[in-house]
Amino acid sequence: MRSRIIMSMLTGAILLASTVLGSGAARADASPSSSPSPSSASAPVEVPAEFGTDWHDPLTAAPPVVRPHAKSCQVTLAEAQFRDFTPYRGSYTPPDGCGDRWSKVVLRLDGKVKGRQFDRLGYLHVGGVEIFRTSTPEPSPDGITWSVEKDVTRYADTFRSVRDVEMLIGNVVDDTYTGVIDVKVTLTFYEGKPAATAPDRVLTLTDGPGGTTLTTPRNSERVVAEVYATGSGGGCEEYWYLTVPATAPYSCRSDDGPYREVQVKVDGRPAGIAAPFPTVWTGGWSNPFLWYVVPGPRAFDIKPIEYDLTPFAGILNDGRAHRVEVSVVGVPEGQSGWSTPVNVLVWQDPGKAVVGGGLLTHDAGELTDSTTYTPGTEHRVDTEGGHRLTVAGYLDTSHGRVRTTVTRAVANTSAHRWTDGETVDGLDASWTDDESVTVDGRGPARTTRTHRTYTMNGTTTVGADDRLRTVLTLGDRADSVTTRNGRRTSWSRLDDTYRGDATFTVNVPRDQRHAVGTTSERYRLYGSGGCYDRRLTTVQGVLTEDHGGC
Repeated sequence: MRSRIIMSMLTGAILLASTVLGSGAARADASPSSSPSPSSASAPVEVPAEFGTDWHDPLTAAPPVVRPHAKSCQVTLAEAQFRDFTPYRGSYTPPDGCGDRWSKVVLRLDGKVKGRQFDRLGYLHVGGVEIFRTSTPEPSPDGITWSVEKDVTRYADTFRSVRDVEMLIGNVVDDTYTGVIDVKVTLTFYEGKPAATAPDRVLTLTDGPGGTTLTTPRNSERVVAEVYATGSGGGCEEYWYLTVPATAPYSCRSDDGPYREVQVKVDGRPAGIAAPFPTVWTGGWSNPFLWYVVPGPRAFDIKPIEYDLTPFAGILNDGRAHRVEVSVVGVPEGQSGWSTPVNVLVWQDPGKAVVGGGLLTHDAGELTDSTTYTPGTEHRVDTEGGHRLTVAGYLDTSHGRVRTTVTRAVANTSAHRWTDGETVDGLDASWTDDESVTVDGRGPARTTRTHRTYTMNGTTTVGADDRLRTVLTLGDRADSVTTRNGRRTSWSRLDDTYRGDATFTVNVPRDQRHAVGTTSERYRLYGSGGCYDRRLTTVQGVLTEDHGGC
């Protein structure tokens, strides 16, 4: 939580410039030899009375990237040590021996760091397209290693020609913060028939005098924008969900409170709305001992928000540049702290050079945002906000007229309570993001409905003995179902839950903190595509449970 103690502990957390990241499953894991098989029962381990100078390498319960049994070729994208804000720059050449069409492309980052360092944000660009965005774990004095894998098959179009490469994990190394971040990133290409879901083109926005613009191919029949919305940078927007109105006595203030919404506009009209994911980085909630081994959901896998802009494709297909803007509702005017890079994925109609169409419906409901401050021995801020948007458009494709309707509704409720001096600071919050996409034409109408829920419930308390304790639960949940003419054809359910309870002494040297803590994560994903279930538990940095199985 943000307080005077917190401000001193987290000073130096830095926002990095970026553009965009790919989606797909990502995984952070220790080396194979450092943890038991997730399918086996955990063996008894010796747990120390408190944290020492070393602990288990970071890992998450998220599923690994499934790799096909096919010929593969590997390319090294970047290999660098980050000590400051100097980007790594290199070049990419397509793999030799695996053709220019692949069934899957997998990115892997291997990292290591030792000493003392803050959590840092990083990006990786190939040809101006940001294919990966991540944050780093905080190291032990003895050093840690970690890895992240990500399915980046959707960027295959980017990988088919020679490209410039740029990577940055902005860092500060001095006499106090000694951790140099050493990373290597590779791409592995698997030969085979390309995935049917991969887009034909991957575009970025172009900067101009009137703002950022987009020019799509004139035969686009599906258009999806990815926005990597991250609030960070060492200021209060790193903890946007804790901000309070300017009238309340708290260390992080925002004119209208904590409601945030990420909007996309096309030519000035709202084209998409979404709730940002409340990412907690590995120094978050004033308590790094919560995150040394098991990070919070998505901390190593910064997923983009996806917006289906297909209802606007008929307008975009006119061959002109169109203005595309991304904004975060609720950020105080003139205040920085958010990064919103964009990729645009385009699927083209192979049977027609120009696909015409138009916008049929545009219904942007009124945004509601109510924040109430109640003073007292325990101060309290209650927030309720929400918004709804429906857009529909048509395209005259080579296979007939196709109508796409997108409806999205977002909502946030939270109760933030704290005492004078912020020695007790608690939040109970939830965000929902409901989306429905219906495609009518070329066969029976297909509708995909997705219900996303993000939750955060925790309290940080500082006692008279300067012992700081944080108890926190985070949730990342999503239900999705696809129907044709009302009959279910596929479905999935995700439930990723993190729990932590850690205590240490503040305002003392590192070796006098006497820290203790228990953390756990359970990641469940099941549906018509199968089942995955993995549980992790750590005590004082020791992995005591790694169990998987449905």
